[in-house]
Amino acid sequence: MRESADTTKPESAQVTEEAAFMSAIPQEAVQREPTGAAGAYVSLPGKGAAGKESGGIPSGLDEARRILKRKAGLDESFDLIMREMVFGSKRTGILYLNGFAKDEVLTDIIERLTYAGEQSVEPDTFKVFYRNLLPHIQVDKVDKLDDLIGKVLAGACGLLIEGETTALAVDAKSYPSRSTEEPDLERVVRGSRDGFVETLMTNVTLVRRRLRDPALRLEAVQVGERTKTDVCLAYIRDIADPGLVEAVRDKIRSVRIEGIPLGEKQLEEMLVAKGWNPYPLVRYSERPDVVAVHLLEGHVAVFADTSPSAMILPATLFHHVQHVEEYRQSPVVGTYLRWVRFFGMLASVFLLPLWFLMAVHPELKPSGLEFIGPQKNGHVPLLLQFLLAELGIDLMRMAAVHTPTPLATAMGLVAAILIGDIAVKTGLFTNEVIMYLAVAAIGQFATPSYELGMANRLVRLTLLVAAAVFKVPGLVIGTTLWIVFLALQRSYNSPYLWPFIPFNGKALREILIRRTTPVMDVRPSLTKTRDSSRQPG
Repeated sequence: MRESADTTKPESAQVTEEAAFMSAIPQEAVQREPTGAAGAYVSLPGKGAAGKESGGIPSGLDEARRILKRKAGLDESFDLIMREMVFGSKRTGILYLNGFAKDEVLTDIIERLTYAGEQSVEPDTFKVFYRNLLPHIQVDKVDKLDDLIGKVLAGACGLLIEGETTALAVDAKSYPSRSTEEPDLERVVRGSRDGFVETLMTNVTLVRRRLRDPALRLEAVQVGERTKTDVCLAYIRDIADPGLVEAVRDKIRSVRIEGIPLGEKQLEEMLVAKGWNPYPLVRYSERPDVVAVHLLEGHVAVFADTSPSAMILPATLFHHVQHVEEYRQSPVVGTYLRWVRFFGMLASVFLLPLWFLMAVHPELKPSGLEFIGPQKNGHVPLLLQFLLAELGIDLMRMAAVHTPTPLATAMGLVAAILIGDIAVKTGLFTNEVIMYLAVAAIGQFATPSYELGMANRLVRLTLLVAAAVFKVPGLVIGTTLWIVFLALQRSYNSPYLWPFIPFNGKALREILIRRTTPVMDVRPSLTKTRDSSRQPG
């Protein structure tokens, strides 16, 4: 017997039922033109509505073609194709997107289907196609036309069979993608050179390659009423805190948005309510080894299709100052590099305000630092010099991003020689302003997290203006408010300044000193892991 009982009804009964159903639909719903990809009157996923059409798979290919033309733009969009063929006396329709279809796989499937004889597909046609004739590892049954359209738009191939109210979806897609090359923002001297790309399956496979743990869970959900972007939640079941996993999962499922074409950044703003806070509350990484390490520490990772980076939750301020290069070197060298990076970050925030105070108020200079300050003043006030130079650095950074590679060298020469050198020689800027600003910029670029570096840049400008207006009290109060502001931030109920505030001596030691792997036998208490021991046994 066939799995679908509707096909056993007489044709007259089916026509009567269809006429009765169509008469129950309001005429404005039938006559109205769809305004979106799925039609204005089609219920959007996640809303719980049944929609104004039954949503089932039509038993006739002609009816299916008519509905597909209205709902998905068949015969209007040139890349959406429905190839009609006959296999074993059964008329079939192969629905696919030409840009996603993998030619070799589809050709092999069609070749296998041509072997079907008239007797071999009777009497249980659907079951024969599903179990015997489709030579592919991923074949799903689909009972609703909207679900089939969604799978086809995601790259699958749909197979509709004349007389059957159930369709088959074959995962025979091939997304355009680049090679897994090393990320530009997280380069290392020694280590793996592979990085995430814009394909979700490739990214999770890179993590699977490093974590062959059966407890690793990869949960997929679609986000966006129109884009239907695939989002993956990754965690290790017997390590991650169930409360954290449930909180992130519920947040992702509760997202109601038209789409996230910009990927993980739009998703972050939906998951983390940070408002106008410039500091990043999630950590981004384009390296699979970094994500694997954080998963082993009890963190949760979120991948979004079309995005070459993963979000790591929760994330504190000190997570953003870590770099994989520290763990690719010996503990002594790694600790040295970490302290140099800390010094550069502190210089990027406090060097300019402190120098400005001592230059404007010579009485603040400690003994032995009398040389600090400009030997001769420029034609522009010091504060305005700093602000103009900061603006110039931002302009050069944006110009470097948008300048074609063959012209990048010429742009650098123009910025460094024609602008910087001539500005000093004409007396608009002083030499020390350019020098200290360059040191602060280097410290910003030495920050591993690009988002953290940009946030520190805004803090530097704020402290500089506060020191210029209110002098020493302005710098002290501004720094205090900055620390209080960071202490009040939380990333999924985790203190942003942990382990500094609240204080945890052992965890702070791990941040300041890069310890050897054998002695790192306990996972951080921040993530409240189910298993706190790193070493098995």
